[in-house]
Amino acid sequence: MENTAANFRKHFPALSQQVYGKPLVYFDNAATSQRPDCVIEMQQKMTGQACANVHRAVHRLALDATELYQQGREAAAAFIGAPADEIIFTSGTTAAINLVASCYTRICLNKGDRILITEAEHHSNLVPWQMACAIHGTKLLVTPVKEDGSIDMETYRKQLDNGVKLVAVAHMTNVLGVENPLKEIITAAHEAGAVVLVDGAQGIVHSRVDVKDLDCDFYAFSGHKIYAPTGIGVLYGKRELLEQMPPYMGGGDMVDRVSFEKTTYGPLPLKFEAGTQNISAAACLAPALKLAREAQEDAELQAAMNATDKLMAEQLGTIEGLHCPSLANPLRKGIFSFWIDGVHPTDAAEIMDKLGVAVRTGYMCAEPIIRKYTDNGMMRASLMPYNTQEEVQIFMEALRRALKMLR
Repeated sequence: MENTAANFRKHFPALSQQVYGKPLVYFDNAATSQRPDCVIEMQQKMTGQACANVHRAVHRLALDATELYQQGREAAAAFIGAPADEIIFTSGTTAAINLVASCYTRICLNKGDRILITEAEHHSNLVPWQMACAIHGTKLLVTPVKEDGSIDMETYRKQLDNGVKLVAVAHMTNVLGVENPLKEIITAAHEAGAVVLVDGAQGIVHSRVDVKDLDCDFYAFSGHKIYAPTGIGVLYGKRELLEQMPPYMGGGDMVDRVSFEKTTYGPLPLKFEAGTQNISAAACLAPALKLAREAQEDAELQAAMNATDKLMAEQLGTIEGLHCPSLANPLRKGIFSFWIDGVHPTDAAEIMDKLGVAVRTGYMCAEPIIRKYTDNGMMRASLMPYNTQEEVQIFMEALRRALKMLR
């Protein structure tokens, strides 16, 4: 199994480099994944051979750019089981959530209504809803999570009876790595008359997603979490909701007819894609998601990743004074966030960096859930299929060395 992961990582040239004279161990994947050679090749093609704007001109380069751009949309649609015209390109998950928070709330919220999120949300699935509540005179409700990172579903169901019009929830939390029971969450919300937005930034990486099967109303994710470049995101929305929503921005390519008296808007998804999009990054979704699908369907590679995850959990459990709330949660996947008594996580991470190990520390854009457990932030190690058991051992050696220096 270890050879399977090693073979997969050959697609990622950045992983073969050294930092400070040490082999790179990249465990900051929940922030940004590395890019495979097929994506790098597409970026070069879009820059060197198809550098033109889309949907506008009739010359060859523009036609080529438009075709590759649309192939990225079709790839995103197929990856999550949606029609292509229900796929809106944004700059990332944050922009996708803000689009819904700005546009959908204008047609659904009245003063006194409620928006419901969970205690473990990323700031991008918290702050936009605070802003919407301030604009519309609504209230934000927060469902607590248990000590192991699981949602308190009993409280969630009770809160739904309190005038909730929209539920915003992570598919998988970026700090605790716990996959939430989306079907149960969505079904309960719909029964209460609420729509559901799913922040899929982490879930898209570690789970197969079928938005029609989930029956979610909106699903958002970023390309850079799943092998594509930064600057491209996807918002899926049910057609009947997208058609009711006013556009997020005005400008070129989102219109039908324009006059000084009145403007009419273009069809979906163009209505929400004003201006020039990140054309190159959108085109890169096609090779990125093709590789991601191949990885998901490779049983041996998935077994190797599970074995690496298990080894990491076992090894972390041997460190005295280490606290990882979701470590034993069976719904946790690929993400380990922890703190160690008497050691500031950033101090340890700086030492580990000099040993070639890349991790994330701090509040990880999810300050409320971090502060539920500790005030000094945490260290997060996050894995992808290209990470190996050998890298886990290197990570643990670096962590132990850092602790020996700091304690």
